[in-house]
Amino acid sequence: MKKYFAELVGTFFLVFFGVGTAVITGGVPGLVGIVGIAFAFGLGLIAAAYAIGPISGCHINPAVSMGAWVAGRLKTADLIGYWVGQFIGATLGALVVYLIAKGVGGGYDLAASGLGQNGFGAGYQGGYSLSSAIIYEFVATLLFVIVILGSTQKCAPSGFAGLVIGLTLVVIHLLGIHITGTSVNPARSFGPAVFVGGQALQQLWVFLLIPTLGGAAAGALFKLKALAAE
Repeated sequence: MKKYFAELVGTFFLVFFGVGTAVITGGVPGLVGIVGIAFAFGLGLIAAAYAIGPISGCHINPAVSMGAWVAGRLKTADLIGYWVGQFIGATLGALVVYLIAKGVGGGYDLAASGLGQNGFGAGYQGGYSLSSAIIYEFVATLLFVIVILGSTQKCAPSGFAGLVIGLTLVVIHLLGIHITGTSVNPARSFGPAVFVGGQALQQLWVFLLIPTLGGAAAGALFKLKALAAE
């Protein structure tokens, strides 16, 4: 249970800092912008990695846990426990961000301003199509989980994985925010969508399914020893 609770806390870290930055300061002229949001997600992950990594490995992402399971690094019971912790942590993180946001002077219009939810199509970010969203989320998650599984192999340099993984997440956000808002993490997408509803919930299947498939594909590459060093 300690591992599952650690995943809850770590995913809360990620959503609170990443989504929170997007909601509170991301749209304010002269403040953080896309680059700042990207670094908020990456630095939030790094903080979580060194805080809970020794307990659970700091997956804080159902797609990462899927990749680890396919690669043979995670038991089925732990996969389920990690997923439960991750989705609860993401939902709590989104809730806290919303509670803070709605205290702004003049009130906060959730329907109009959103909660850092992921999406695609007309009216969302660059207006990219469903096919673009699917391709980006699959490839970005595949590469992200490859970095995670590769940098945490037994023969990989110790102590640097959290930093490398966090910086990779920064790059993924720099490229993807204008496409889908960047998910690569079903839990991160689920938390905000629960509160925003509407289109965010209608499109949620993409961000639950596609990153999970990307993570599984990365895990298969390590299971088949295509990228495994040991």
